Amino acid sequence: MTITQLQYVLAVAEHKNFTSAAEKCFVTQPTLSMQIQKLEEELDVKIFDRNKKPIELTDVGKKVVEQAKKIVIESDRIKDIIEQEKGYIGGEFRLGILPTIMPSLLPLFLNNFVKKYPKVHLIVEEHTTEEILYRLEKGLLDAAIVATPLQQDNVKEIVLYYEPFVGYFPPDYKRDKKEITVEDIDINEILLLQDGHCFSNGIMNLCNARATQLQNKTELKSGSFETLLQLADTGLGVTFLPYLHTLDLSEKRKNNLIEFSDPKPSREVSLIFPKDELKKQIIDALHGVISGVVRGVITFQDVKIISPK
Repeated sequence: MTITQLQYVLAVAEHKNFTSAAEKCFVTQPTLSMQIQKLEEELDVKIFDRNKKPIELTDVGKKVVEQAKKIVIESDRIKDIIEQEKGYIGGEFRLGILPTIMPSLLPLFLNNFVKKYPKVHLIVEEHTTEEILYRLEKGLLDAAIVATPLQQDNVKEIVLYYEPFVGYFPPDYKRDKKEITVEDIDINEILLLQDGHCFSNGIMNLCNARATQLQNKTELKSGSFETLLQLADTGLGVTFLPYLHTLDLSEKRKNNLIEFSDPKPSREVSLIFPKDELKKQIIDALHGVISGVVRGVITFQDVKIISPK
């Protein structure tokens, strides 16, 4: 039994297809199949039911896969320890980011990080919080950037920054105020991101309201801030944006922004990762670069954290 054979088993279990698994492992399909067959012969069990389409794990195969995950993670941990001792920061690193965070944050830090750590092969993936937690648990991501606190037993959180919510009030809804409070918000005027986005949850929590309280005959939800802005510009309502997203708006649109009075309702954005702390040196490097860049952009001090749940 070898670590490589176990990695092949995990790849097939993930993709449910030998060809796709071989492509992920950068080997030919016959090579991968032969190694898994050798492992099955050594263990004298069938790990996969090849008669099913897609391929399925046998009952004993499910147990083998669970143990294989632990073994492969621990083997990676040994490599990680050695790399940390040598001061090496490099290798493949999969980073998940929320859709409401990626467009505004990634351009701020990515170029700096790539230049500072050229040996890191950074793979960035956009997922919801639920999908990110699943992928972290399954070892499909090394870390992620999400709205916190999540209070997951198997996940560590390191705060990167606190990002205020900013109101977007087109002329038809403009308040004659330089700042707004929660009391100034009419829940029935708000345009929200579609279900599954924790930013919408934060806005609803801010207003101490739920969708059942909405009285509008038309419920408008979108998957992107740009669509919400376009809808608001046509006079359909108001919306809210995370502060970083407001920086690249046109001057015309910036005139529609109204900040909250202190303490400003904000979301906590953190770098999260499994408690086994694999690739901790890259995690520390990411934290240093991102917090350093954002520190110069977000300067608000008096904030109130709104739960993303």
